Amino acid sequence: MAAKKGNGLLMIYSDVPAEHEEEYNRWYNEEHIPERLSIPGVLNAARYEAVQGGPRYLASYELESADTWHSDAWQKWLKEPTEWSKKMSPRTIGTAYIRNLYTRIYPDNVSEDTANADMAPVVLVGRMSVPEDIDEKFNKAYNTERLPEALKIPGYIRARRFECVMGAPKYSTVHEMESMDVVNGEGWKAWSPMVTPVWNTEIRPHMVHEEGSPGVYQRVFPK
Repeated sequence: MAAKKGNGLLMIYSDVPAEHEEEYNRWYNEEHIPERLSIPGVLNAARYEAVQGGPRYLASYELESADTWHSDAWQKWLKEPTEWSKKMSPRTIGTAYIRNLYTRIYPDNVSEDTANADMAPVVLVGRMSVPEDIDEKFNKAYNTERLPEALKIPGYIRARRFECVMGAPKYSTVHEMESMDVVNGEGWKAWSPMVTPVWNTEIRPHMVHEEGSPGVYQRVFPK
């Protein structure tokens, strides 16, 4: 079975004017996503719409590695876009447009279950930064204090953490969930303010979220 998740991730966030939304969504679903899925190294893709936070739209591409974006096949589509892409690209009509390319930093390896997993129905995505001098402590506390507790929440599928190699801020965490019931449930509500030794005293006061982060997104394509 071909892997559906690898070491790279591309996330495109966008807002578009209301008058373009219907055609924008058709373009993305009918042309753009299939086009990108034809590129070697693009393992899977889905589109999401924000329930909390923003920007409103998120397109998520699972990549074999971040190098996939730099491949000749990908760059050819950027240099030779279709007429519909020229018209509807979020770079053209977007009132907000964020393109972040990532490489995975947690967990260390892609398990077989993760590699074979489909795109999650719901994702909660944090985009954050910390002062460089606490980078190491931040990563250790996140990986060893915070995330093991999240995995105990019913309906919580997995967490993956990424470092940005193109775009900003430096870090992103993708929490995958079975449904909005997880976000709204008691387990998540208890996890979010949970006090752990290093995180609450030495990390959280210095961590800065980007505008719109954390965002909660429901998958809208494929259904």
